[in-house]
Amino acid sequence: MRFVEEYRDPALMRGIADAIVRRATRRWTIMEVCGGQTHAIVEHGIDQLLDPAVELLHGPGCPVCVTPLETLDRAAALAEEAGAIVCTFGDMLRVPGTRGDLFSVRARGGAVRVVYAPLDAARLAERTPDRAVVFLAVGFETTAPAVATAARWARARGLGNFFLLVSHVRVPPALEAIASAEDTRVEAFLAAGHVCTVMGTAEYEPIARRHRLPIVATGFEPVDILEGVALAVEQLEAGETGVSIQYRRAVRPAGNPAARAILDEVFEIADRPWRGIGVVPGGGFALRSAYHALDAERAFPLLAARAPVTEPAACRAGDVLRGALRPPECPAFGRACTPEHPLGAPMVSTEGACAAYYRWRGAEACA
Repeated sequence: MRFVEEYRDPALMRGIADAIVRRATRRWTIMEVCGGQTHAIVEHGIDQLLDPAVELLHGPGCPVCVTPLETLDRAAALAEEAGAIVCTFGDMLRVPGTRGDLFSVRARGGAVRVVYAPLDAARLAERTPDRAVVFLAVGFETTAPAVATAARWARARGLGNFFLLVSHVRVPPALEAIASAEDTRVEAFLAAGHVCTVMGTAEYEPIARRHRLPIVATGFEPVDILEGVALAVEQLEAGETGVSIQYRRAVRPAGNPAARAILDEVFEIADRPWRGIGVVPGGGFALRSAYHALDAERAFPLLAARAPVTEPAACRAGDVLRGALRPPECPAFGRACTPEHPLGAPMVSTEGACAAYYRWRGAEACA
């Protein structure tokens, strides 16, 4: 398939990897910041190809994984206690909250539906005016414009029964938090190409300058990732820091102006909790005052009474999401925590690091 197969060419992958190994004068530590990249790295053995020259750390690049437990519990409460129809993307249904996942909520009679786009949920609200419909809005800057479009559509039609449970997060503040941590080992970042396609690369410039590290906006295929690593290693070896773009077939420095405009109309930047990391200043989006009527947390008083919750003690998902622990190093990995019986979101999300190791390394990872 054109534009896919050439980015998975084994000979080309090996050639780039060998060039990186020859160029490196020491072992560099680089973090990729997208779960799609993590899966490609583990599936194609990119970390093993680069092992003499580069250690790849897996960052918090899965928006499903960083959605807080409290958000899952609030979605469950809306379906079971408030009688709302809760709509979301399919990969959210198996993410565990303290009262089970949304699949179990649906099994107990709660109205939980999978939609393919936020606008589907808004249209459902228009068709069922006697029921509250809540869209569980998760994701990075990539999915937020589609949610903003649905919000604008619902507001223009005066829908009084459509709401958003917002848990959108922003990538640059998370990179700032990781780079600022006292125990950080990150020397360069591979930024998520799809996020940069929407937002551009300007937000990464201050982070690169402040922490004196390279940031490369990188695609998701094996050749993309290896080229991104090569650009990062070249900067590291030259003692340079800055932001560069590997994923030039999709990313422009200014991003997508139309997507950014609707984001700015509907959302404002807010502090946001990340599962396993904690509250990240400026780490997410919240609805602007003009859209407060769509805010589920304002519309449903029962959500304000939810008590704080904590991760299961055996789950080390927070350490995995910060790059402090590889999934196989977690004592529960492949034993107490499996895709069939997950303790944390990284084991069930299609972009989770734990799921990547379990799927592509299997018994080798569990050994």
